[in-house]
Order: sequence, then structure tokens, then C-alpha cells
Amino acid sequence: MKTSRIPVAAVAASAALALALVVSGCTAATTSTISNTTPSAADPSTAASGPSDTSAVVGTIAWADAMTVTVNDGSVEVVANGIPNHERDAQYAVPTGGTGVPDASSSVAVDDPTSEQNYDFTITTTPTYVDEVTAAPQGSIGIMISGAVLFNPYEGDGTTVAMANNFSIIGDDGTEVWFVDSCSGHPSPNGAYHYHGLPSCVWTQVDEETGASHIIGLALDGFPIYGANDIDGNPVDVATLDECNGITSATPEFPEGIYHYVLPGTLDETSSIRCFHGEVDSSQILTMPPMNGMPGMDAMDGMDGMPPADGMPARPGPGN
Repeated sequence: MKTSRIPVAAVAASAALALALVVSGCTAATTSTISNTTPSAADPSTAASGPSDTSAVVGTIAWADAMTVTVNDGSVEVVANGIPNHERDAQYAVPTGGTGVPDASSSVAVDDPTSEQNYDFTITTTPTYVDEVTAAPQGSIGIMISGAVLFNPYEGDGTTVAMANNFSIIGDDGTEVWFVDSCSGHPSPNGAYHYHGLPSCVWTQVDEETGASHIIGLALDGFPIYGANDIDGNPVDVATLDECNGITSATPEFPEGIYHYVLPGTLDETSSIRCFHGEVDSSQILTMPPMNGMPGMDAMDGMDGMPPADGMPARPGPGN
């Protein structure tokens, strides 16, 4: 198979090319799917009509410099170390051992335990919309342009929305320490930093607040992930999204329209992707490890799977 490596540093120079691309049909590349599926409630009129082709766009996305992106025949390989290209908090509130759903009374402040990962995703560039959805598990469900991964909206119990459950505690030095930082992210038990909602530290790298949203990541089924605005720069109405946070509409990179996921910046279960509407290669999904310990602690239970919900407290920016 012939491969072409796209230098990430050259992404900015070729970004204009993506604006002129249109969607074309081709053969799907995904070969295996997860079996735990449920019927879709999406309006069929919003579904993509056959496979999409993202091959001409994925290499021009504004991937972080530390990432390696290789566009192959029918797929893209994305290699990253999981360390996001933006600031993180100096400390995080992490749950102590035996905690089901963490809160301020069951958590302690530790120095940021984020550590390097070995991500090597092979994602189809011919994503195929299917009527049956596949539940997004707790673990990586997409790779973002920052080099970190996206999780679903829930904590470890699979029902509590993480960002709705955000909280802070006071550290030993008297500073306020948060469970989820202002980028909608935090580290998992194995030190893997990840997001549960729209990361302001990511979308601001490619978008203006009042402009159209551009691609900020790829879901593992191959469909692109966008921020909160439509192609006209207006906030996407959550009511127009399907049960997976997806919609078929025009975007700057796909002016003729493509099915894609939206992170609308909400504080409820719509804050992140809850299921896949595309065929998924199960081998690409990295599930979250058991809650039996975390760097910086002797033992820890009951973290992760997270999202946002109304009432999340205001908090300072990362590192403040």
C-alpha cells in the first residue's frame, strides 16, 4: 500500500485547500464493528447517503506539531503521545480508593498526573453512516487535534455527567483545585489526559468565537468532530442533533455537507459523543483502565467516562 506522510507543520499552509473540497463516494474501509448496538432515533432525512470521503481533508487538519499523521489508501494513521498542546492545571482533584462517583468529600489534590501514552489510531477515511448506533464506551472514542483523546460524557457509573458533577477542593497550599479543568479535561487513572466536552483550549486554535467551526478531531468511526457553531457561525441548536450528537450539514471543509459530530459546549449529556453512527473498528477503541490506582496516589477508584450539565461552577483558566 502506498502511503504519503503529511508533515503536520505544513498544515496551516494547506488549510485553505480544505475549504474547496467536496464530498465524494467510495468504498468503506472499516471491517469489524462492535456488536452492542441499539436502534437509531435519528431522522433518516439527516443521514449521509452512502460513504463519505475525508481523505483529502484529514491531512490538512491543524494537528498538533508533536503528532504524526499519515494518509493511506482508505485510512489515516494518527500517532500521538496524548500530551495536549495546551496548558493544563498544576493539580487535579482525584478520587480516593473505593469512590463510586467522586465529589469534594472523597477526593484529594495531587500534582498533575498526566503521562505520555502510545496512541496509534488507524481510522477510515471513507466513514459509512449506519442506522444502528454503537454505544460509545468509557475510554477513547476520538482523537483531537491537540493530541489528547475524547471520552464520552459520563463518569465511571455510566450515568453521572462528569461536567455537571465538576467540583473543586482546596489544596495544601490553599489554592482551588478542580476535578475537570477549564478545557473540559482531566487525567484518567493511567494518566491519560482526555476531554468530556468542548475544549476551549482546542477550538480556539482553529476558530473565532463568532465564526464557523472547523474540524477539531476525528471520531473513531471516521466522521469529523466540530465545535459549537454551524457554517454560518451560529450556535448549533442541540435539538437538531441526533442521539449521538451528530448532524448532516455543510461545514467549511465539506461545503456540500457531511455527517459529523458536534460538541456544543453544553453541561449535560449532550456535551460529548454518546454513540457512533458510523461503522467502528473495535480494535481502535481503548477502554479506560480499572479504577485501581493513579500516578501520584497509592490507590484510587471511581473516576471517569465524563461530560457536562447545567450548573457546572465557574472556574479560572488552566494554570491559574
